[in-house]
Amino acid sequence: MESFLLKLSVMLVPGMLAIVCHEVSHGYVAWRFGDPTARMLGRLTLNPIKHIDIVGTLMIFFVGIGWAKPVPVVFENLRNPKRDMIWVAAAGPITNLILATVSAFLLRGLVAFGNPAASGSPLAMLVEPVVLMLAFSVYINLLLAIFNMIPVPPLDGGRVLVGLLPYKQATALSRVEPYGMMIIIALVFFTNMFSYIISPFLKIGVQILAGPQSGLVLGVTRLMMH
Repeated sequence: MESFLLKLSVMLVPGMLAIVCHEVSHGYVAWRFGDPTARMLGRLTLNPIKHIDIVGTLMIFFVGIGWAKPVPVVFENLRNPKRDMIWVAAAGPITNLILATVSAFLLRGLVAFGNPAASGSPLAMLVEPVVLMLAFSVYINLLLAIFNMIPVPPLDGGRVLVGLLPYKQATALSRVEPYGMMIIIALVFFTNMFSYIISPFLKIGVQILAGPQSGLVLGVTRLMMH
């Protein structure tokens, strides 16, 4: 129970912020390009109650990645559906990259003041959990950005690719979407895709953003995943 409460305190806020901001960014960019669906349904808000998916939230604690309810986008409402789809889809991963970058710089800044855990002061008791949350925020946001850019619809990378490909090839790829999640689940759980593709990119991203604190980011994440 104590272990679960530790995970909850460290992972819940950055995890929920990562997946909620990811979805809101899709809806916001869609609105700017002509589709007001998400705005009309009240989904352009950071209120997690509007976005929360129970299973997706629980998955943060069990496998380190989760999801919110997808923000509805009617691509036919976009002014230039094929082109604008690229920006709507890319908005989610770009938002996660921004959150990961901000978290990494805040993490570096806090740690630069010294080891907060070593002082034993009341300030240290406040700073230490923030450091842990920032470390996990770097990880979860990079993971969401990389995972969602896998070029298989309905993931964002697949929709970006549909927007970039010529019409004939784009149409063929878009037909994969109804089976896309089954393909992704099969790749993640029955192949070494995570170990050989996602994990290396993730480690490189952590090293670039967190720099000397990359070990802290990866160490906190390993602790949370066990």
